[in-house]
Amino acid sequence: MKYLDNYLNQLNNEEIKLSIKTTIYNIVPTHIEKFSFREHITGLLLGNVQSGKTGQMFGIISAAADAGFRLFVLLTTDNVYLQEQTFKRAIRDLADFEVCNECDETRFFETKLRKPTIIVLKKNTQVLKTWKNNISSSKYCEGASIFIIDDEGDASSMNTKVNKNQQSAIYRHLIGLRNLVAGSIYLQVTGTPQSIILQTKKHSDLKPSFAYYFEPGKGYMGGNFFFSDPESFVIRLTDEKEINDIKNEEEYISEGMQKAIFCFLVAGAHIMLTGGKVCNFLIHPSIRIKDHKAVEQKIGEFFNTLLITDEEEQINIQLKEAWLDLHSSKPDIKPFEEIKDYIRDEILNETISSENDDNIIKIFTMNSKSNQNITYDQGLNIIIGGNSLGRGVTFEGLQIVYYSRTAKIPQADTYWQHCRMFGYNRDKGLLRIFIPPLLWKLFRDLNISNQALIEQVANNNIDNINLLVPKGTRATRKCVVRSDALIDIVGGANYFPNYPKDNQTDILDEMLDNYKDTEPSYDVKIDFLVDLLKHLESEQPKEWDNKNLISCLQALNGANTRNGKLIVRRDRDIKKGTGTLLSPNDRDLGKDFTDRPVLTLYRIKGQKEKGWNNNPLWIPNIKFPDGIAFCRTNN
Repeated sequence: MKYLDNYLNQLNNEEIKLSIKTTIYNIVPTHIEKFSFREHITGLLLGNVQSGKTGQMFGIISAAADAGFRLFVLLTTDNVYLQEQTFKRAIRDLADFEVCNECDETRFFETKLRKPTIIVLKKNTQVLKTWKNNISSSKYCEGASIFIIDDEGDASSMNTKVNKNQQSAIYRHLIGLRNLVAGSIYLQVTGTPQSIILQTKKHSDLKPSFAYYFEPGKGYMGGNFFFSDPESFVIRLTDEKEINDIKNEEEYISEGMQKAIFCFLVAGAHIMLTGGKVCNFLIHPSIRIKDHKAVEQKIGEFFNTLLITDEEEQINIQLKEAWLDLHSSKPDIKPFEEIKDYIRDEILNETISSENDDNIIKIFTMNSKSNQNITYDQGLNIIIGGNSLGRGVTFEGLQIVYYSRTAKIPQADTYWQHCRMFGYNRDKGLLRIFIPPLLWKLFRDLNISNQALIEQVANNNIDNINLLVPKGTRATRKCVVRSDALIDIVGGANYFPNYPKDNQTDILDEMLDNYKDTEPSYDVKIDFLVDLLKHLESEQPKEWDNKNLISCLQALNGANTRNGKLIVRRDRDIKKGTGTLLSPNDRDLGKDFTDRPVLTLYRIKGQKEKGWNNNPLWIPNIKFPDGIAFCRTNN
């Protein structure tokens, strides 16, 4: 295990080492060491957003090199910052490997795979086409296999023309790259696997056959920390209408933004006074580039006002409010007078700059139109942007976030990728998230959905996952999911079979013996509802798919909704084909329980003259909690 041992030995964090070893233990023996080098397999490595996926990937690459792989392609999103970040880290951490950048064609040909070689590429049409030709012409893959690691594997890689029975360019090149050789392992890595999970085997060559979830390390701050209910101490709710201020040409900064700026100044001053090197402030106002420039201009003007204003007393009041706010969670913060003096003498006396000047505060935009060489690893930085602030880009020392981006129909995976505040290198006491109430609620609900997804994947249930999403949101982009394979179940609606089977009545009678008609309802564990549904089938599974409904209940279990309601009624004399069968009283009773699943079971006499088979039977009606939905594909 030369390559893996050398990689692990350079890591100083024992907990990270243990986590990587655990991942290796769960993936390598089954899927890499037993690989035949004459097949194409796809897998999914799932982690939390910014939880250390790169270290896990490098561990797997090293173990795969020990298993005999010589050629690796490491894919990043089509983002210059991320590709460079990944390339530099690969050079630093994988000293035993030849690491090639996108422009290292000569170097690649000269290596002749004398040692394991990694090519770090953006998922860009021209880049992929060029390197597919390079690898093909090198003849290195003749009789060999290739290991492809697709970082952020749900971004760009999916076939955006799946509903047109065509292949989009990047997807086509990825499949072509894989098919250069007789055998390959294609490992998708992401913290938001919704689009990957919703692929179907019939319509996608990138549907994973296995999945593994790795736990974040100690000190990780993620969804359960930032978007808990009740709200975390780091959350500061802003006015819902502040997003409109961004589009307003008047030269002023809204109240919430002002509070965020003063918190940034105080947090940054403390960090610098205590020997720190960086404090970052992320502003995510919208997707529009013109909004990014408007915010940049307004903040620059606001700082200029602070420099020349005569209202020093008012500034000190606002600084004191920010200091008191941060002091509530950071009791050992530097004294206010010391903070105030540092801000006045070392920060506000400097000229506020843009981009990479040497001044103490830098303000810049990060988007497709901005300077590609910006740095934010030291000093006090205010970074404004949209999509470029998402996938994979890491911000060290990110302490303050202002988030106001909205969408008519939010996508769960896209919004979750915006959580750049997740991670390890933060001072917990100095963290603050400024966000309007409706967006906070959306992220809180997305966190519940994410926990449900993780628990299902952790249970190795890759082919039977139901994605729980807040009502009114999409799991992912419509264009990458086969629309005729998508199955949706909505909370608050009643689901029942029109053609129930009567072959398991005796089993259900025994299971329900202790549940009497005299009780309006029972509190039961969701696991018991699952056991009941296993015996409640339909002659036509398409109209009542109890396996899918069971998967929905298991998703709720993963979201920590552990209890449900059970309503039991017997000796019903009802004609077949009368709809849900629920009486008005039972329907109203079920409506009262909005935060948990409700399973109502009627035992029907089943007389032949009523349209049944002259056998008694149980008929179910299930309603899921309001405000949520489930989606999956038929695989």
